[in-house]
Order: sequence, then structure tokens, then C-alpha cells
Amino acid sequence: MSLPRSPVPKVFWIPAAILVLFFFYPVVRVLGGVGWTHLQKAWGDPQVKQAVLVSLETSTAATLLMSVLGIPAGYLLARSNFPGRGVVTALMYLPLMLPPLVGGVLLLAVYGPYSTVGEWLARWNITLTGSLPAIVAAQMFVAAPYVVVTARASFLAVDPEMELIAETLGDTRWQAFWRIALPLAWRGLAAGLALAWVRSLGEFGATLVVAYTPHTLPIWLWAVLTSEGVQAALPLALLLLLLGMAALAAVAVLGELRAGAPHGSRPGGRS
Repeated sequence: MSLPRSPVPKVFWIPAAILVLFFFYPVVRVLGGVGWTHLQKAWGDPQVKQAVLVSLETSTAATLLMSVLGIPAGYLLARSNFPGRGVVTALMYLPLMLPPLVGGVLLLAVYGPYSTVGEWLARWNITLTGSLPAIVAAQMFVAAPYVVVTARASFLAVDPEMELIAETLGDTRWQAFWRIALPLAWRGLAAGLALAWVRSLGEFGATLVVAYTPHTLPIWLWAVLTSEGVQAALPLALLLLLLGMAALAAVAVLGELRAGAPHGSRPGGRS
């Protein structure tokens, strides 16, 4: 369905333009304010390469874990009317309201070396502070709500009657989820996972508390900013910006490809 040429009052263009300019100008300023020679020098630094590798590894691992845990949680909140569902839903929003630094303190209190869980893990020579698993935990704490909330909204947008019809035709509940709900909610799920990945990639506050080292790219950017100043940190800020834009662009392309797929077929070979 095509939208009319002017679906909103023209006066709405003014605040929208101000907000777009507020977001767009700093990006243009960064893109145009860093020379290529400066970029090559900064991006070629072995410490920067290591920080990028750590960020990519941990944010990808965190996103995979969030998909395994968050998508079923979103489906449960969308389809099941269990006691306390409102409380659970509210808890899923809690990390979005907390400063990331507070999230790091909470994780440290529960999983740190002087906590009950941390002491128990230490008996097995396992530490969840100052390690890659600690970074992944911090990223999951701040980014998982993006997966759960978007998954819940995406599954709510799918008519449950379609799954019930599939069950009457012989599908199990799992098959109805896999063949009907998941493909129809795919766009929203992909967007939520992309947002979670980008949020994980840029996570700073909670990570700073639980794992200053190994350095992620945001942590290394902070170290460079505080020691060398804004100009030295700009190439790293630009690198983070480009990685995030690449992730969102990939999701947009995949969404278009999915939208262009034939609608008469269903996953699993049924039509």
C-alpha cells in the first residue's frame, strides 16, 4: 500500500529536519575532518587491530547468545498469558533504564571475584572479570532488551490464528513456530539483532567495570581520548561509526532480499 504524498502536516518537517541535522552534522564533520594519512596510521596500529578483533568477537558471540535466549523469551511474552508476565516484561526493559555503569556494578557484585558465585567459579579456575566472557556478559546485559522487546513486538504482529491453522493441518507447536511465526517476524527480529550487535559493539560503561582489559574498541578509544585528545580519538570514533553503519546496511539489504522472495512458498518446502 502506497502512502499519500503528504500524510502529515507540513509543520512536522521543521522538528524532523532539526533532529536529522543534529544527528547528521557530527557524522559529516567526522567523515570530513580526518585525513586519510591520519586514518591509515591510526587503523594500522596493532593495538587498534587487536581492540577491533576483541570487539567483533565479543559482540558477535553476545548477539548469538541473545538470539538463542531472547527470541524464545520474546515469543513467550507474545503468546503466553502466564502469571507475572507483566513483571517479566517490565524487567526486560530495566537494563534500558539503568546507566550501563550501574549494570557493570551489578554484574561485578554478582559474578565478581569476591561474590559467592565468583568464589565458586574460582574453585574451577574460572573468572568472569577481566576476560572475554566478562565482556560478553556486559554486552548482553545492556543489549539483550533490544532482542527481547523487538521479538515480542514482531511476534505480536503475527496473527496467532495462522499458527493454529498450521497445527490443525498437522504441524506441531514447534513446527508452527518455525514455519509460520519465525519467517513472518523475520524482519523485526533481524532489526532487533542488528541493533543489539551495534549496541554491543559500542558498549563502554558496563565493560569498563567488569573488564577494562582485554581492550574493546570503545575502551581503547577512551584510553586514546584521555591520553592524546580528541583529534587522536577521531579515527577510532569513525571506525566504530563505519562498523555500525555497515551492520545496519547489511540488515537493510537482507530485508529487501527477503521482501523480494516469492510469497507462495514456506520454509521447509511446503507451499
